[in-house]
This record gives sequence, C-alpha cells and structure tokens, in this order.
Amino acid sequence: MIAPSAAHADDCNALFTSIADGIATNGFSIIPAALPADLSQLLATHIATMPTSHFKRAGIGRGAEHSINDVVRTDTISWINRDDAAGKAWLDWTQSLQLFLNRTLFLGLFSFESHFAHYAKGDFYKKHKDAFVGEGNRILSVVVYLNQYWSKDDGGELVLYVNQQSTSAGKDDHVISVTPGFGTVVVFLSEQFPHEVLAARRDRFSIAGWFRLSDGVSSNIEPLIER
Repeated sequence: MIAPSAAHADDCNALFTSIADGIATNGFSIIPAALPADLSQLLATHIATMPTSHFKRAGIGRGAEHSINDVVRTDTISWINRDDAAGKAWLDWTQSLQLFLNRTLFLGLFSFESHFAHYAKGDFYKKHKDAFVGEGNRILSVVVYLNQYWSKDDGGELVLYVNQQSTSAGKDDHVISVTPGFGTVVVFLSEQFPHEVLAARRDRFSIAGWFRLSDGVSSNIEPLIER
C-alpha cells in the first residue's frame, strides 16, 4: 500500500477515533461511507473482477463440526491474504486500526482474519453470533460494504440486535438495520451482539473480519463461525 499522505493519515485517525468512541460507549460503531475512498475503490474493483471459482459456499462451525446449512446461510466467501494489491492494502489498513484500538482501548488484539462475501439475489444469513462468551477468541467483528449505488429497496441489510444476548428468533424491538452502502464500516463486540443479514435483491458484496486474542494456536486455523 502506498504510504499515506499526512491528510490521509489524519482522516484515518479521525475514523479510528470514531470507531473507538462507539465501541467504548455502545459496544458498536456504524459509520456510513467511512472507508477511505481509494481503498474502497481498490477493493470494489478487485472483488468485481475475481473469478467465481475463488468463492466457496460458506459454512458454519469448525473442524469436524463444519457443515453447509442452507437454512442458516447461503452466501459464498473468499479468504483475504496479501497475495494481491487489494488484499495487502486492506490488511495494512486493518493492522493500523488494530494498533490504534490496542493503544486507546487496551483490547489486546493479537491477529486478524477476513474474507470477501458475495450474497447473490435471495441470499441471506440467519441470526447468529460471531463468538460466544468463554468460547473461541474473537473480540471485534468488522464489516465493510463494497456496493455502489445501493438503495433500501435492494435489501440485504445487516440487522444488529442490541441489548439481547439470546440468538433465538423471537421478537425484539431493539434492532439497528444497516444499509450495505459503499464504504460503510461496522465494528462491534463479537460476543455481545447477535445479528443477521437479510435477503438481498441483487448482488451484494462485503468484507467480514474478526480481531482475535492470542490463544496459543496458529492464526491460520479455520474460523469458529464463518461470516
């Protein structure tokens, strides 16, 4: 990634500060059109030109318990690494965010993993958590949207269930719906917030990632819950 200018660095610091403030106050941060424009465009161009063979059906669980479940989720994913310019730029940006959050919130974040996600028309992901208290080591979930000219009529909202610890599908009035517009950044405590992705009405692209604590196991292990 090209070294940022002073103005670019200031913009990132302002964004990181807003994210940290949201986490400290509410446990989550939702900032529309916040990802730096050059990074958003680089990632959007990259994901739009990726061969479909790079995307695999997403599953739930890990290891022997990993399975494909069409009742729970129907999206496809492609894990991100540093093998191309877009992946490197994204991981450089999240590394900067990690350092900032560790410095300001003392979270002890140790590693990060993420993937591109493609929701075709009609795809969804039912209500779930990215981590459970005392199990796994995911601390913060990060979602970034790469959909240009997205409207509410296109569906595909992220629904965040606030002040509810259960993953049941019961009625809950404390919800926040996030339109997956271009460059929107969502960060939330992985153990605290159940959430779901509503069915999209056209192709929907995003990145989902997780900051982890160290558990003495290689960071290349298969994720606890792919998202």
